[in-house]
Amino acid sequence: MADETPEVTPIVWRDGKLLLLDQRKLPGKETYLMCRGAKETARAIKSMVVRGAPAIGVTAAYGLAVEARKFRRGSIHSDFEAAAATLADARPTAVNLIWAIERMRGLMGNVAEGSDPREVAAAFADEAQRIHAQDIEINRRLGSYGAELLNGGDVITHCNAGALATAGYGTALGVIRASWDGGRRFGVYATETRPYLQGARLTSWELTKLGIPVTLVTDGMVGHLFANRAVEAVVVGTDRTAANGDVANKIGTYQIAVLARRHGVAFYVAAPTSSIDLDCATGADIPIEERDPTEVTHISGKRVAAEYVSVFNPAFDVTPNDLVSGIITEHGVVVGDYKKGLAEKVATGRRARS
Repeated sequence: MADETPEVTPIVWRDGKLLLLDQRKLPGKETYLMCRGAKETARAIKSMVVRGAPAIGVTAAYGLAVEARKFRRGSIHSDFEAAAATLADARPTAVNLIWAIERMRGLMGNVAEGSDPREVAAAFADEAQRIHAQDIEINRRLGSYGAELLNGGDVITHCNAGALATAGYGTALGVIRASWDGGRRFGVYATETRPYLQGARLTSWELTKLGIPVTLVTDGMVGHLFANRAVEAVVVGTDRTAANGDVANKIGTYQIAVLARRHGVAFYVAAPTSSIDLDCATGADIPIEERDPTEVTHISGKRVAAEYVSVFNPAFDVTPNDLVSGIITEHGVVVGDYKKGLAEKVATGRRARS
């Protein structure tokens, strides 16, 4: 049963302290890193201690709660804006980061400059904990909707959209585990997800802990996999989904979507409404983060590429909406008219959270 599966806990709030499971060290070591303010939290987000759009959003909310203790009476609003700007710069593609900051900014409307920073910090901590709990519940509801789309055939997933990428449970892996917990039996193909190897290090680790059969493949094997193995569906997460249903996800997602269409395989995206950006008209408007070239030229700190070679290292790509079979949210699955359907789901999500 679902309640009997071991839980991965990427974000811990304990006695007013923020602890993050250091995902850079997985699967070899499970250690937690303490963040004492906005700058340390931003560094943890940027350096991939924590990653995945929902997890980044929850982490940012807690980062502001920790930082609020340092706010100065009489300068609370300017101190908040400085901390918010530091966090907002950490990962530009993941819309949940900005979403969480805006939600915390909403609290500031009721805060006077002369307020006691300790009271502000307590209010921020309460709100961050609500965001945390809501994210887990949202993922469970999303998983239950997505599970109905899977009939027991093998599934491909790319990158990591499990408990590690959220406050707990997962989005794409939430769909997979909800289907498994519902009694369906199938295997999962996890791509290694170069260059950061989230699939090899994280997804395979999570699925193994859950007891779900997982087969690891390199990114370059996916075409052969489609051509030679029976695959029912692809299920991936998203860091930002545009109003028209274009989807930004980990680099390599677009080519998997193209291959899925070529082979007649459904391509589903698990997208909590907090990851849907209605202010972003199309995928062309989504900022794509480019990361350190050494992620490509080095493996485990050892250079594997020629010295002085040029590197292009975008962290994400955009999958056009015409390659997406359905977008799974916590309020149901959107197919067809994404612009209308996503707007309706986002409106429902806002009402539910309020």
